[in-house]
Amino acid sequence: MEATEPGTRPSVVLLGFALLLLVVFLGAFAAGRAAGPVAPGLAPGSSGPADPGDPMPGMGGHGMGADR
Repeated sequence: MEATEPGTRPSVVLLGFALLLLVVFLGAFAAGRAAGPVAPGLAPGSSGPADPGDPMPGMGGHGMGADR
């Protein structure tokens, strides 16, 4: 059994795959926009107040063996 029908060009198959990928991406993007933010007040790039003694900013020392 052949992978494609006789006369079907690989470029058409590739174009179909790219179109399917685009549709799936747009569907996921639309679902994310409809769901809204994950938490109230969450903004891109905000990790909370900076602590100069924190070895990993933004992690808050959770599970990293920090004795506080």
